[in-house]
Amino acid sequence: MARARVAFVTGGGKGIGRACAVRLARDGLAVAVGCRTEADARSAAQEITRAGGAALAVRLDVTDPESVHAAFESAETALGPADVLVCAAGVSSSAKFLETDAAAWQEALAVNLMGPVHCVRAVLQGMIERNFGRIVVVGSTASLEGAPYVSAYTASKHGVLGFVRALAAETARKDITVNCVCPGYVDTPMTDGSVARIVERTGRTPEEARAALAGTGRRGRLLLPAEVAGVAAWLAREDAGAVNGQAVVL
Repeated sequence: MARARVAFVTGGGKGIGRACAVRLARDGLAVAVGCRTEADARSAAQEITRAGGAALAVRLDVTDPESVHAAFESAETALGPADVLVCAAGVSSSAKFLETDAAAWQEALAVNLMGPVHCVRAVLQGMIERNFGRIVVVGSTASLEGAPYVSAYTASKHGVLGFVRALAAETARKDITVNCVCPGYVDTPMTDGSVARIVERTGRTPEEARAALAGTGRRGRLLLPAEVAGVAAWLAREDAGAVNGQAVVL
């Protein structure tokens, strides 16, 4: 009897990552929920198990290769090797370029770009040996275009899309796909932080700040985490093997 497929979701305790973990579990996958905050990982895993799914909470710092190795090893022991990897851990900040210090640049690159690199290293060899894998990285519309006051974030998200496209080309002859989901502003705690920064710097009300962000999308509203998760789950399907190296814009 074939084992259930296994997914590992980074940043799985909140926002887009949590929605991805819940959706993949609903689709029948056993899910390792990786998160830097152990309580958030446990909360997401409990939500999945209460709904009848299989989940494991794993503490994970995507910027630390040793933490990544330990987390994936623990998940493989408990659930089996990862057939699906969703990299949803991310950070954002905003400031004028001349006010963006080296620490902000280092954090953006360490989490948003090198985080997926470290996690892919942890699963790719096994995927190659089994001739199957689905890798989905959560990028951003900032992976494709520039905007003022987010130079570090935009550079990291452009970088991760380049990584996705290069890796997809490298693994194309295996049944391994590597794709990037690129949403605009999503109704998540990360966007709450963006709202707070706008309020602090401009004097707008929270409602005005949120409306301004919502207005950047064609639908005139913030995206929902479940909408991003739906696309990620589609890309993770076994029958989605013809979609590879793509930036799917929401």
